[in-house]
Amino acid sequence: MHHRLLGAGAAALGALLPTVAAVYECNRTYISSFADAYVHAHETGQLYNLDNIADNFTYVENNKTREITGGIFLNALKIDHRHTIIDTVECASFTELIITHNVSGEPAPYVIGTQIRHSPGDLSCYLIDLIASTTGSWLFNSTRTLEYASKENWSLIEENKRPSRELLKTAADAYLDMWSNKSAINAVPWGQPCDRLEGSVYTGSGLPTDSCKVGIPTNNNQAPNSHRRYVIDPTYGSISVLCIFEHLSNAPDSHEFRLENGKLRYIHTITLARSGLYGTEELAPTPVPRGYRIRRGGASSRGSGLLE
Repeated sequence: MHHRLLGAGAAALGALLPTVAAVYECNRTYISSFADAYVHAHETGQLYNLDNIADNFTYVENNKTREITGGIFLNALKIDHRHTIIDTVECASFTELIITHNVSGEPAPYVIGTQIRHSPGDLSCYLIDLIASTTGSWLFNSTRTLEYASKENWSLIEENKRPSRELLKTAADAYLDMWSNKSAINAVPWGQPCDRLEGSVYTGSGLPTDSCKVGIPTNNNQAPNSHRRYVIDPTYGSISVLCIFEHLSNAPDSHEFRLENGKLRYIHTITLARSGLYGTEELAPTPVPRGYRIRRGGASSRGSGLLE
């Protein structure tokens, strides 16, 4: 039986807050393998390998619910860079992808940040939530982004040096609060060196004095960065936050942070804004081939708090 993917409005999505995931220890291997299947879907332009999909599955692209078969997946892409973290408390993953061409060698520039959420228990996928930037997005140049990201070290952190989930969330929230709360600046665990990759602009130059304080907000009375969704992986010292930059006309945004020795080391940002204003253009839906389906097999599950 064919099921249409959910197209619920913001109010309904905002009510789907997770309430039970924290009592489970989620299976890292399974969640990682599903993330692999998700990446393979981009590489092939096909969704057939995405199995164990919950009946109430929701697909969100750039903070809008839509049919997954009309989204970014139907263009087979050559993945130049991939980075994934796993949240074994919330049964979720975050994957960053950098792409310059499709598999045919034609230009297809994207930088994509994707959170995937699974039901506790059967681990069926109930949400794929992604931010996909392309030409025209804030400071976008995927070739430069690839160059800088490829030089960084996001390897596993020694067990006795890993930051706690609480520290990672506190650090990310403090950073994202700076636009609306001046005192948040002093709550950020600034590190040195620290490098921020904002779109394709890099604050670092390979020096021990590199700082992520470059260009931080001086106006701290702006609208907040709201509707935050988190994926936290202390094994990599990393936290992903998808949110809405309200002060940039509700621009869809992704921030990922890495902490080393309790201090900020790397920040990656993806923001869909044009010269400070989020444009009205979206990635054009691709026609759906006849008979094209996504397999389902999981039980219904609760979703994650989302957006307006």
